[in-house]
Amino acid sequence: MDVVSGLCSAYRIINGGSSRSFAVYLVAASSLAVAATAAAAAFFLPSYTSAFSRRNITLSSPTVHAWPDLEVSWRSALATVIGFLGSAFGTVGGVGGGGIFVPMLNLIVGFDTKSAAALSKCMIMGASASSVWYNLRVAHPSKEVPIIDYNLALLFQPMLMLGITIGVDLSVIFPYWLITVLIIILFIGTSSRSMFRGVQMWKQETLLKMEMEKQVAAQQSNQKQVDVDTKYEPLLPQPEKTTLEVLMFNIRWKGITVLMLVWFTFLLLQILKSKSESCSLFHWVVTVGQFPVALIVFGKKAAELWRESRLRRMRGNWECVCEASIEWTPVQLLFCAFCGLLGGTVGGLLGSGGGFILGPLLLEIGVIPQVASATATFVMMFSSSLSVLEFYFLKRFPIPYALYLIAVSVLAGFWGQSFVRKIVKILKRASIIVFILSAVIFASALTMGVVGTQKSISMIKHHEYMGFLSFCQK
Repeated sequence: MDVVSGLCSAYRIINGGSSRSFAVYLVAASSLAVAATAAAAAFFLPSYTSAFSRRNITLSSPTVHAWPDLEVSWRSALATVIGFLGSAFGTVGGVGGGGIFVPMLNLIVGFDTKSAAALSKCMIMGASASSVWYNLRVAHPSKEVPIIDYNLALLFQPMLMLGITIGVDLSVIFPYWLITVLIIILFIGTSSRSMFRGVQMWKQETLLKMEMEKQVAAQQSNQKQVDVDTKYEPLLPQPEKTTLEVLMFNIRWKGITVLMLVWFTFLLLQILKSKSESCSLFHWVVTVGQFPVALIVFGKKAAELWRESRLRRMRGNWECVCEASIEWTPVQLLFCAFCGLLGGTVGGLLGSGGGFILGPLLLEIGVIPQVASATATFVMMFSSSLSVLEFYFLKRFPIPYALYLIAVSVLAGFWGQSFVRKIVKILKRASIIVFILSAVIFASALTMGVVGTQKSISMIKHHEYMGFLSFCQK
């Protein structure tokens, strides 16, 4: 346990203060995306709009569902393999894998884009649920605290859910090329940052392991010099907790109850929203009603973290309030709110669980990989299940295919967590989780970028409208 504790401490040192540079990147990336949008809207889209007006081409058309039958074929077999591996490693990294699932379901299986995004949420939900169940039966690697940080979950979940609802609405009006640009900018950047963090941690782990080996060798050398006739009292081994004891210790009913209340509130609002007429007064009232719910829960938890952090500093206690090794200042809390909102918005646009921002963010604020993965997956379980129910009410996916993909993802989540955590335990390198996170995000950026570019080129060749669509004509 000393080696593991040392690795965790080293990782906190590596990540201390790095959230500021991560914030600079996110602001710069968002500014670049906004600038690209403004430039395209000013110079590129008006010419297309006028051309389409002259040709009497309809700017929007109803969505046609493409739902292939669930049958044994090479397409379904290949999708099963890709879905299994994507779910396994996506949940380990805490990012879900939606950037891999959507292109797979669209290109290989043959679903339309909106149905593929809905089924992607089903896969994320299944993998997240099984991963959460696995993580609840795993002890924290270095401390007597739950493996899931409920404080961070309560801080990020409301803003993540609010962002997802915003992203779903924006996906209706945003052109496909713009979504592709946003995905490439965000995913390439977060993947690079995560890879950089992983390399730093790998080097620190190597140095720490070498130091531990020297200490063990010195202890063995000193032991040989001790008189053989000296009698020692046998050390009683520390009793290990059973799986049931670890499970009960990791469950915090107060935090789970609050999260469930937020989840049910958003679900109720989404049901009311889906039953209302688009752009009606009731529709906008329900839409705006989501903001105070998210802000109240976030504000309450943010105030608790700020007060606790401030009191500890005043008493000279520099111990972290939660797993994040940062001081909870108003600026840091606003940054977390922005990242949660951004992650949810990207998740709503893409059909992912928002983990592509949340996973790297938890690493940036000093959370160790095991806890970051467990917490991000726990939050994604709530957000993805909410989206699945929302898509179910909208009839966005076929039930047989959804049940099959959920079953594949559940098995993949168990296997991925078990396999990777065994490797981490054997090699004593938690940086492996960071490398997996980075690889999944990069693969998602690559697949979504290729698919988005291909579709945009096809739209240009066929003289299809590439501007912003009407929100009230969903």
